[in-house]
Amino acid sequence: MISEVFITCAVTGSGSSVEHSPHVPVTPEQIADSAIEAAREGAAVVHIHVRDLETRRGARDPALYRAVVQRIRKSDVNPVINLTAGMGGDLVLGEPQSPLPPNPAGTDMAGALERLVHVEELRPEICTLDCGTMNWGARSQYIMVNTAGTLRVMAARVKELGVRPELEVFDTGQLVLVRDLVEEGVIEDPALIQLCMGIRYGAPDDLTTLMTLVHRIPPQAIYSAFSIGRMQLPYAALAPLVGANVRVGLEDNLYLSRGQLATNAALVRRAVEILVRMGVRVMSADEVRQKLALRVHN
Repeated sequence: MISEVFITCAVTGSGSSVEHSPHVPVTPEQIADSAIEAAREGAAVVHIHVRDLETRRGARDPALYRAVVQRIRKSDVNPVINLTAGMGGDLVLGEPQSPLPPNPAGTDMAGALERLVHVEELRPEICTLDCGTMNWGARSQYIMVNTAGTLRVMAARVKELGVRPELEVFDTGQLVLVRDLVEEGVIEDPALIQLCMGIRYGAPDDLTTLMTLVHRIPPQAIYSAFSIGRMQLPYAALAPLVGANVRVGLEDNLYLSRGQLATNAALVRRAVEILVRMGVRVMSADEVRQKLALRVHN
């Protein structure tokens, strides 16, 4: 068990959650304001996606990121900003008997450096890199595509920019790639890792699988762990018991309790309450900056 943790709030994500809760922010103003409210409740890090204003699905328009980041930076709070670099790896194949050409509805494949345009412009302290390719959805033809070659190019560029990569890991094999990147020096040691649990066709959220991942993390790495859905808040209690930091937010879970829709602020507030009652201290944004040796580029 660790005695102090930082909380990341994953504010909106890129999926269809907007169809199930009115609290999921969509516009840059809504996303920024929700991040600010989460920071006021104790989130040291805010993890940001943006959404297309018409489709309300995930987007990678740098102008949308710019509007969110500038609004947060001008606010009276100063959370660590963590921008996703996951967009641009969406492949939807055609029907199983005729997979090619890909289905243009939902397919968005971009080059490694194109996926980092917003990171290069805005220089957040952290950006996330998804560390593998995986199927997504029970009957879907959608694949989240992140090849080893693409990740090496993205990681090397992020290092040049002075931005700290957070490596999102969805299953055990992806930690092999993380170790390779660390050994090659593409990722600076100690690595910053996010264990993403409970996602269909990724690592399930049971304790045995979590401990398998924890035992395979590179030595000295700093890591967080979360689960999607109803296990999100239980994982806020479980994470420090396995040496991990905490992530909550509407990207991963829409409910505060059965039948009660959450806001990002409410989820962070509940996570803080859980941790404090366990005797775990919640770190501030500036403490996280020092712990992770982050570079501020404002």
